[in-house]
Amino acid sequence: MARTHDSATGTRSPLRTAALAVAAVFLLVGILGFVPGITTNYDTLQFASHHSEAMLLGIFAVSILHNIVHLLFGVAGFLLARTDAGAKNYLIGGGVVYALLWIYGLLIDKNSSANFVPVNTADDWLHFFLAVGMIGLGVALGRTVAARRTA
Repeated sequence: MARTHDSATGTRSPLRTAALAVAAVFLLVGILGFVPGITTNYDTLQFASHHSEAMLLGIFAVSILHNIVHLLFGVAGFLLARTDAGAKNYLIGGGVVYALLWIYGLLIDKNSSANFVPVNTADDWLHFFLAVGMIGLGVALGRTVAARRTA
């Protein structure tokens, strides 16, 4: 079983810390998506539709579904970050999900019903950077944990 704490120092691994930080950000973003003022055009917030004109920070398209997904993704991160293996899977697996969302956002017509989440160009590029960052953290910090185990 993967270690959850370094027994010598009693500290959490950098891999688990990174997964917890990412999870906290997703949880925060999910909450902020429901806060009028932080989410502009809040009165147009819809459950799931490209017709939702609500924008988190005035930049990123959001809907109730989009916010719920962020909340659930954050909760999943907190649960998976209890172990190094879970943290690595959360970061890499989540990164793959965001890479697929990036590609999806590039391919769909933003004004069609296929854009049910909804996403806009800012979301597309955020998804790209999340994919690269999460996969990078999972791979790099996962190697560090593996190296510590074999040492």
